[in-house]
Amino acid sequence: MWHGLTALVPLVSWHARRGCRPAPARWALFHHGEVRSGMSGWLMSLVEAATGAPVAVEEFGPAPVCFEEAVVSRRNLAGMSTERLLEAFDFIRCKARAKCGVADAPGAGNEATNLRVTILFRTGGRSFKDEAGVERVFRKECTRVAGPSCMLTVARSDNLTFCDQVRLLSRTDVFISAHGAQVTNQLFMDRNSSVMEFYPMGWRQRAAGGQFVYRWMASRAGMRHEGSWWDPAGDPCPDGNPDIFSCYKNRRIGMDEAAFSEFAAKVFTANKERKSVKARRGQEAGTNCQCS
Repeated sequence: MWHGLTALVPLVSWHARRGCRPAPARWALFHHGEVRSGMSGWLMSLVEAATGAPVAVEEFGPAPVCFEEAVVSRRNLAGMSTERLLEAFDFIRCKARAKCGVADAPGAGNEATNLRVTILFRTGGRSFKDEAGVERVFRKECTRVAGPSCMLTVARSDNLTFCDQVRLLSRTDVFISAHGAQVTNQLFMDRNSSVMEFYPMGWRQRAAGGQFVYRWMASRAGMRHEGSWWDPAGDPCPDGNPDIFSCYKNRRIGMDEAAFSEFAAKVFTANKERKSVKARRGQEAGTNCQCS
């Protein structure tokens, strides 16, 4: 999801600045020089929302294929200015919300003062070992900070449709999840919303810079990546393992109640204060879906 999004954002930015016309009639997809016959369902839904047209992928059969007009996009986010990145993410967010019937205004779906927290669990690798315990800790802190204005939702990333994810994150102020593709859904939140990310043991030491992709995404999409928690506990990899990171990559994540509570208290309190200030100032304008 993240890698597909980085390829899509520059193209959507160009498309919007060209007045969104014409919409792409066909897509020719390549990865490392090889033809690809499709893309993930999530990314396809996002492309259709952003361009306003169904995705038809050219599969290149035995006969020659001709394009009278073609746009070649070979870049990712590198080189785009901060302003242009924010505009592109705002546009994609707005189009996705429109596709899924979500009102495009900050606070959509709840009162402006509610603290809306979403825990998005994974299944399998990098899932939490004690999901009930994780939910209990964050619900307790949310209630302590916001009282009856705490709105905590628990969901699983593997049983939500594209529009389910758009609707859920559009109504989220604080997004809590383990590191993984589902964190890409942060793009559907209002600007200045918060992301809290969690990792298994071994990632901090072995995963290099790639583990920070959602931190980078947050800054480019106008979100606040509030920090990460790396599980310090777990069994070491067997001696002689030739690929140490593969041993750690999909381990499950433990829990430190004191650390989680402290992390949550800081993030929830800051969000509540920001929402109180926004409520006093009045409703802000939603992002603009219009093409340039």
